[in-house]
Amino acid sequence: MNAKMPVLFVGHGSPMNAIEENEFSLGWRNIALKIPIPKSILCISAHWETKGIQFTAVEKPETIHDFGGFPRQLYEIQYNAPGNPDLAGEAQKCVIDEENSMDFKWGLDHGSWSVLRWLYPEADIPVVQMSLDYTKKAGWHYNVAKNLARLRENGVLIIGSGNMVHNLRLVDWQNTDHGSDWAEVANIKIRNNINDGDYRSLTEYDRMGAEMRLAVPSPEHFLPLLYPLALISAAGVIIVLGMAYTILWLMLWKKENSCVSWKNIVLPLTAGIITAFAQIIAFDAVRYWFTGTWDGFHL
Repeated sequence: MNAKMPVLFVGHGSPMNAIEENEFSLGWRNIALKIPIPKSILCISAHWETKGIQFTAVEKPETIHDFGGFPRQLYEIQYNAPGNPDLAGEAQKCVIDEENSMDFKWGLDHGSWSVLRWLYPEADIPVVQMSLDYTKKAGWHYNVAKNLARLRENGVLIIGSGNMVHNLRLVDWQNTDHGSDWAEVANIKIRNNINDGDYRSLTEYDRMGAEMRLAVPSPEHFLPLLYPLALISAAGVIIVLGMAYTILWLMLWKKENSCVSWKNIVLPLTAGIITAFAQIIAFDAVRYWFTGTWDGFHL
């Protein structure tokens, strides 16, 4: 049985990261050393938007230099990883209920290859790109991403490539020491949601304050973040919450030092899991009250 592959979100940043050895590119290189070698890669890039979902189904995807005004060296880069039409077909089955199609013209844009050339410089792992349907809201993307979960069981590394903060019009090119205040605030908000396991709220990023609206003026770079987050197991969230509440119940019942067999833990464990479910249901109920949608964690 194949081990479940992890999922990645990568802030690909400037195309220059493809040729510069810096903290970002070296960080990507180190990631590849810490995770299992995938059989194939499915990449959701901010730089491919279509009406309906599309999957690259070519045997030899071309390297797309979808940018302008950069050094010639960058345009000379070729990332000749093979495609994987079979994976494209499997991914298409995962989203069979949505408008989708195979694409035989697109290749690998810089949202993919600028990162992959550091992760897997030999370009020997097949890559399929999945497009972003620009007609859909963030919540739809989050739900569709969950349908890709079974690909992880087959050795597929799913990568979202975009940026959490992306507003080129407000970049202060003279400030190289730190980000703008609004960008720092948005970054902290996003990270706090992720650390708290509250991924669903990020689908309503435009309701998270003025800083978030500045950080995400258009959705294409933010949406790839939702794909890996959606694929983090909801069961895992319940397990973590369940363990925390189990410990709490043990302390409330003053039995934390008197459990000598598994039988002693059954009641606190049951209470912990029930409490975890109750918390998730309560959060969803509040969300429904304020937004009119009932859409929480999906097991």
